[in-house]
Amino acid sequence: MAWRLLAASGIFHPEAGGPATYLSELLPALQRRGWEVQALAYGSGSTNGYPYPLRRIPRRALPVRWADYARAAQPLLAWADLVYIHSVGLPLVGSRRAPRVIKIVGDPAWERAIRRGWIAPTEDIDAFQTRRYSPIVSLFQALRNREVRAMDGVIVPSAYLRQMVIGWGAEPARVQVIYNALPPEPPDVPATQAEARARLGLDDRPLLLTVARLTPWKGVDHLIAALSRVPDAHLLAAGDGDQLPALERLARQHGLADRVTFLGRVPREQVALYMKAADYTVLYSGYEGLSHTLLESLRAGTPVIASDKGGNPEVVRHGVNGLLVPYADPAALAAALIEAFQPGRRAALAAQTGAGMERFAFETLVQRTDAALRAFLR
Repeated sequence: MAWRLLAASGIFHPEAGGPATYLSELLPALQRRGWEVQALAYGSGSTNGYPYPLRRIPRRALPVRWADYARAAQPLLAWADLVYIHSVGLPLVGSRRAPRVIKIVGDPAWERAIRRGWIAPTEDIDAFQTRRYSPIVSLFQALRNREVRAMDGVIVPSAYLRQMVIGWGAEPARVQVIYNALPPEPPDVPATQAEARARLGLDDRPLLLTVARLTPWKGVDHLIAALSRVPDAHLLAAGDGDQLPALERLARQHGLADRVTFLGRVPREQVALYMKAADYTVLYSGYEGLSHTLLESLRAGTPVIASDKGGNPEVVRHGVNGLLVPYADPAALAAALIEAFQPGRRAALAAQTGAGMERFAFETLVQRTDAALRAFLR
């Protein structure tokens, strides 16, 4: 028997973002395991070329797009044997015949509060879980909690996020950790760091790479401040975002205009090339559920320097495949950067980048997700 799966999301391939990438890779694999799949998401791109029916709802004015999404969802909710949800707050109004499982990769109330300016852009996500805020922020926290508690099951990509979701009132037995997995490695990635640098036209100076949306909690400002205390090293920043002008000014203020290069948004294949070329990938963020950036860097054989926040310690083993640094402490980050470029340190860490990576195999993610979803079928 082919069980019918509705994948409901806010974003979808080829849009940027973890849920979009995750679904584009997972759903065909679930089809190969016997699931009949349909997908529903916001957006206006093409729906051709997918091995399953996909409906996109244009992002018109908020009440209109909610109504459009709800109407499109109703027959699909009646059709599905299971609903796999990838965004909090979707208007899935209709049949509750099918169990509902949600994947949580972050705190949507915290992100919304920052985007709307209701809290400071540097507000710590862990502190956000217990502090009291304005009525509007408290409302979205309560809505988040209610929706997650109503789910039959919750999937999260890290033990860190599991504890956070349990704090929202979800029953611990219903919250399962399934680690994120590496997507297939892009083709034609050079075998050595020297070959990657030659292809990119980079010299042999000490090279750091950060790959991130340029938002306040990604910590690129702290990284620039720390770099000012480290001679010679060059930083490549791949990503775009609202913080770009401010970060460019900060680099100039620290006298680093010639040592910090903002690459803008870089295609995935090029990111793999830059990771191979770098001495270290740095992810000094105030929040990560479980970072694909860290996984991809370690696969490339490039050790990482990461904050000790979120799911990062579940990937980075300090002193083995990288360095963990307290957040937010630019002085500690500067000390870690200096340590990283001590003779022999990079080679020793690079030699261990494959340690424990079997936890993040794509087939492991597919197998565990398939089993987790089937467990909810009635």
